[in-house]
Amino acid sequence: VQLQASGGGLVQAGESLRLSCAASGSIFKVNVMGWYRQAPGKQRELAATITSGGSTTYVNSVKGRFSISRDNAKNTVYLQMNSLKPEDTAVYYCYAAYTSSSLDLTRAGWGQGTLVTVSS
Repeated sequence: VQLQASGGGLVQAGESLRLSCAASGSIFKVNVMGWYRQAPGKQRELAATITSGGSTTYVNSVKGRFSISRDNAKNTVYLQMNSLKPEDTAVYYCYAAYTSSSLDLTRAGWGQGTLVTVSS
């Protein structure tokens, strides 16, 4: 299974970006999808997740500014990032918990990472 992320870039503080990540390959069902991020010199942290039913969670620092959504038919997850701050600068990695058959255990897949840089 491959996860292809896109949408990163360089923006100024207060601007917006939208990240996308599509999962493809031998997929029976994608359960949780999400975005982690890793800022320079820091550990990777969970930014947002969404279940197949649409339930969402966010790290406190992005609540009210970021919105995660998904298209189950396309196995694609999106992260709309508004009011970006310099501290949002990080490499953003998409994540998917999936199964490849009805009898399969849940597996974890990761995207290659996309860099978001927010200048002040």
